[in-house]
Amino acid sequence: MVELLLWSKADPDPRSSYGLTPLALAAQNGHTEILELLLRKGANILSQASDSASILFEAAGGGNPDSVSLLLEYGADANVPKQSGHLPIHRAAYRGHFLALQILIPVTDFNAIKESGISPLHSAAAGGHSQCLEFLLKSGFDANFMLHRRVQKNYDDERRSALYFAVSNGDIESAHLLLDAGALPNQDPVNCLQVALRMGNYELISLLLRHGANVNYFCRINTTHFPSALQYTLKDELCLLGIFVKLYYTYGYFASFCC
Repeated sequence: MVELLLWSKADPDPRSSYGLTPLALAAQNGHTEILELLLRKGANILSQASDSASILFEAAGGGNPDSVSLLLEYGADANVPKQSGHLPIHRAAYRGHFLALQILIPVTDFNAIKESGISPLHSAAAGGHSQCLEFLLKSGFDANFMLHRRVQKNYDDERRSALYFAVSNGDIESAHLLLDAGALPNQDPVNCLQVALRMGNYELISLLLRHGANVNYFCRINTTHFPSALQYTLKDELCLLGIFVKLYYTYGYFASFCC
């Protein structure tokens, strides 16, 4: 049908109210054959939607590696951000499209990632995709890349690290990967340990403590002299008692400091 319409001289680049062209829609849905038909008929590969999302960005969200490869062959630029600053690599990582991510990593400029203010590690951790996260780490992405302040402001808790995203999702596998890659557990305004305690996730608590989470951390919004992390255990007396014992003998926390 698409071929028939194009043969009948249909415009290959009409736009929807959101600025999406047929090329963008085909990219979203991973229809590689239709993409090629449209491109051969002169569809604009550099067009962007109303939110500045590129055709390649839409393909990264669709996840079809053949579509991503085809667009790159026709000159698509992996370093064009949408208005939010996100690049195609962020989209693929967040959606967990591993094969598309593998294609996008070598064609994405680190300076474009730095300018975006967010690492694809944040995206993979936010989406809960440990396979993508592991591949990004093996590809050299920094486990301690922090969100830029302008991106950080989008979150009420002012999170900064990819580790925080993993911990807040209760994603033990991703948290383990990041910590093993050298992620520091005390870099966020709200400590990762606080989040794990609030969730009652004892496996995460233990993991963070083993990797140096600061049990004596005081959050700036904490008005007491009691370590912010431990406040989350007050509703669970057994948890609190167990943690005090472990902190005293293993991690150097002194209860007398609270008095």
